Amino acid sequence: MHARIRIAAAAAAALGALTLTACDTGSTVVDEPKENATAPADSGEGATKKTSDAPEVAKVGDTLTLEGFEEGSKLDVTVVKVADPAKSADEFMEPASGKRFVGVQFQLVNTGEAAYSDSPSNGAQIADSEGQQFDATIGDITAGPSMASSLKLKPGAKGLGWIVFEVPEAAKVDTVQFTMDSGFADKTGEWKLR
Repeated sequence: MHARIRIAAAAAAALGALTLTACDTGSTVVDEPKENATAPADSGEGATKKTSDAPEVAKVGDTLTLEGFEEGSKLDVTVVKVADPAKSADEFMEPASGKRFVGVQFQLVNTGEAAYSDSPSNGAQIADSEGQQFDATIGDITAGPSMASSLKLKPGAKGLGWIVFEVPEAAKVDTVQFTMDSGFADKTGEWKLR
């Protein structure tokens, strides 16, 4: 009897240690945009230097490189456009009373060596200026086609689509975040929306 209790206690301690290890993943939020490959290089006379040492923060139109759990799993993620407020494309699907839809168009480019397969809306959140965060909702908007609910991209392929959020009417949306692996990867991208 005592041996069983000791074995159960040891198993519980091992499981607890594993859980703590799994939770301490070193998650980070990245918001410094990827260098624009098409921008001309600063060189020679007439080149201008940045006047501020403050790092640039990603905004609409910028690309962030994110990684997933699987080795070789990597995406270049761009917030292409924002529709605020967004109009529902379905007369039967309207925001709840006192709320509005906000749409964010994302472009995902698989820059890794592994295939990407996920539901992108699961890893997207929008936040207002008060710090309240809102998950994506199901809905189509008139701004354009929704992001596929189950997106599969081979290396080099890209996906484009709108992800919709339902926020309070008075909320001032401030940032949008995207995380691979349905929101569970260690690296989260963040873009300023205003």
